[in-house]
Amino acid sequence: MNFKVTTICSAVVLALSTSAVNAQNTETPVDETIVVHAQSFNDYKVDSATGAMRTDTSMLDTAQSINVIPEIVLEEQLATTLGEALQNDASVSAGTQKWNREVFYLRGFELSSSNGYLRNGHSLFTHYMLPIETLESIEVIKGPSSLLYGRAAPGGLINMVSKKPTEAPRVNLGTNFDDLGSTHHHIDVSGKLNESGTVRGRTVMVKQDSVESRKYATGEERERDRFLGYGVIEADLSDWGLVSFNYEKTNDKAPLDTGTWLDLNGNVIGDRDTIRDANWSFIENDVENWGVDLDLYLSSQWRANLSFNSQEMKRHRYDSMPTPTANTIVDGSYILNKPFDRHDTWKTKAFHADLHGDFTALNVDHQVLLGVNGQFYDYAQLRVKNKTVIDVNPGENPVNPGLDYHNATEPYESDNNYYGFYVQDLVTFNDQWQALVGGRYDMYFADGTTSTDKVVKGANDSESFSPKAGIIYHPSYNGSIYANYSESFNPVNNVVNDDGSVTERKPEESRQYEVGTKWELMDSRLLLTAAAFDIEKSNISISEGGITTQNGIQRHIGAELGAQGQVSDKLFVMMSGMYLDANFDKHDKYQDKAPANVPEWSGSVWTRYALTENTAFNLGAFYEGERWADNANTVKLDSYVRFDTGASHSIKSDYVNWDFRFNIENLFDTDYVAGTGGSTTEGVVTDVHYGSERRFKFSVNATF
Repeated sequence: MNFKVTTICSAVVLALSTSAVNAQNTETPVDETIVVHAQSFNDYKVDSATGAMRTDTSMLDTAQSINVIPEIVLEEQLATTLGEALQNDASVSAGTQKWNREVFYLRGFELSSSNGYLRNGHSLFTHYMLPIETLESIEVIKGPSSLLYGRAAPGGLINMVSKKPTEAPRVNLGTNFDDLGSTHHHIDVSGKLNESGTVRGRTVMVKQDSVESRKYATGEERERDRFLGYGVIEADLSDWGLVSFNYEKTNDKAPLDTGTWLDLNGNVIGDRDTIRDANWSFIENDVENWGVDLDLYLSSQWRANLSFNSQEMKRHRYDSMPTPTANTIVDGSYILNKPFDRHDTWKTKAFHADLHGDFTALNVDHQVLLGVNGQFYDYAQLRVKNKTVIDVNPGENPVNPGLDYHNATEPYESDNNYYGFYVQDLVTFNDQWQALVGGRYDMYFADGTTSTDKVVKGANDSESFSPKAGIIYHPSYNGSIYANYSESFNPVNNVVNDDGSVTERKPEESRQYEVGTKWELMDSRLLLTAAAFDIEKSNISISEGGITTQNGIQRHIGAELGAQGQVSDKLFVMMSGMYLDANFDKHDKYQDKAPANVPEWSGSVWTRYALTENTAFNLGAFYEGERWADNANTVKLDSYVRFDTGASHSIKSDYVNWDFRFNIENLFDTDYVAGTGGSTTEGVVTDVHYGSERRFKFSVNATF
């Protein structure tokens, strides 16, 4: 490790020392093309979020709390996972990381992998580690958002906005590595594809090999191997339209690591760096996304957007299933609870058709959206399971049972689809007052099929209406005060009761009241936001006397603050904080308990100080207050503050811009739990994931 750190530090010294040698190049007039593509520090502040209103509406004209994490912050933090990006929003907390994926909570509600995430406004199935190298920004849309997107969690949505082609040519090559031996290489090429520039393209390719400090019983470190390929082509259709095609391919393979175990006193059982999963267990995700978008400029007042996206995810999961027993706390032994080999295929097709209108009627301005969207979802599974459990003592690596999912005799299949129709109108009465009104009607259908050809028709068919209303007051041109009311829904499956009867369940429903304010200061270079909210989720299924009812209620009340942009000529900041009181108001298991992984207080801040035009320093702090490791509230996790820091230096010439960066993640080597799975087994909290120890990272980028 000493050699690796020394190598990194030497590279930093070399990069900084070359600034004097290249001083004559920096004095040469900079090529105009490079200036156009150089990233501005002002990009810390983002003026609009397309996912919130499905149109380019300014933050001050949006009656909702939104946070946009820009590309420049992701680059400064050398982020490669969605979790590393979302740490910049205090309203988001992390959960489990097992099965080579990440789970998040927004305003205290868990985001589902089937309806909690969007890619360019399309619902995206996210049961894998989501790539972020293809993104130009990440929008955190807070509160119930069923009006525009259908079924959704009450906490909100994460919308990932993809990079777009540029007309001016640009090539960016880069490599990152750290003191553990992880490497990350990328290439990003963009430019016009014909002489006139009416056809443009962009491609991004990434190869990553991640090394972690946790080890298997054999002494092997856990390593993750990932490839990402992305391409987009867009073309102007004379002056009446724009069409674009995109494709993305992800292959991600890693051995399984289902996390550390804690006893009910919060103490680590055994060693926190030991992986109990067998070294032969693994998970491989292969994901393909492709889509097409068509914008039609119908007139000066009307335009239409038609969009389609197709996603296919194949997952091969060979799971050793480490499980605690009654003896685990005594001697550290455990079992492999019937390991299995499993192959899953998820196919999702989504579309939307929107009609946008900007016009004046009855002496007021209208920004109208009329639309329909839908999703078709198919799932298939093949699985073979070991018939017996395998006893394991600490330090042992059990023999591979040699399972093969191709031998499965009971395949499982299911499908569902939904359609929604929505209308939204942002009415501007004058310079001071605006109002938002909207409503959505949804139809949801689902069937389930097993290998015995038993079909459950209408397993959870449902219909729902979701309204939304808001009012905005502008006391001055650079500020707004708003209030809104919104609802969301999430269909759930019917259940069989203890007496054999079937309970037909309604969708879970949520409503939110929110008030907030937004201000642009310092010549619109800094955005300040604040919001207070009250969210109630009802129709939660609970068991009463062996019969399942939907009388459960979960309520979250909280407040948020945020600041983003330029504080002075040299200082730039992105910060957020949240207070949250989350509680199960009525529940058969968790009555008056708080959900796991949800702190009462949280905050984050990331700053950039530009020492010179070419040299800058970063400092970040990320705080999580005390929170429960499980929904039953038996183990409380300590609060923590993690500090990150970094420095960057650029060398500019007529032909190439060089950027060097050195970061230290977890500067003071703070010991903390990043997230858990939220449950206990045999008095053991499983699925506990610690944050990374102190890590040194270095990157080199060249832009042509």
